[in-house]
Amino acid sequence: MSFLGRLLGTQPDPRDALRPLWHRVVEIAREPGWYAKGGIADTVAGRFDAITLVLALVMLRMDGNDALRLPSARLTELFVDDMDGQLRQSGVGDLVVGKRIGKLVSALGGRIDALRGALAQANDADLIAALERNVTFGERPAPAAVAAELRHLAATLAATSDADLLNGAIPR
Repeated sequence: MSFLGRLLGTQPDPRDALRPLWHRVVEIAREPGWYAKGGIADTVAGRFDAITLVLALVMLRMDGNDALRLPSARLTELFVDDMDGQLRQSGVGDLVVGKRIGKLVSALGGRIDALRGALAQANDADLIAALERNVTFGERPAPAAVAAELRHLAATLAATSDADLLNGAIPR
């Protein structure tokens, strides 16, 4: 899609097809269990952590599937756009937004790598350690509960068809 086509609104945004999936990622990350049972801090940092955990699992599900390569990139673009808007809404100025976005995307990449290795292990020790390093927990941290929920979500994603995944039809 050309810049001019997007600017004038004559061509649809190719990311629109992925918006239901992005909204479902955020919806899952907002489920109270992550915070009440898992102990993730109900703060901006904790909510970001929950979103990136869920998004990382979705990205891992899409990884290695050639048919999902472009949708995966579009989903990442939606993440960046959303984070950009959130930063600007919270008062971060134009000069700093790019640098902050780079850090947020780097954090997502780090979570993808950490989860990829940890989920490949049969026990949860590596997954719990990865969560302790990468998640902002509140007063009652329960990384084992978050690990169990992540394994459950990963299994659900694995059983979800590509079409349902792309449409955001992720059962819970």
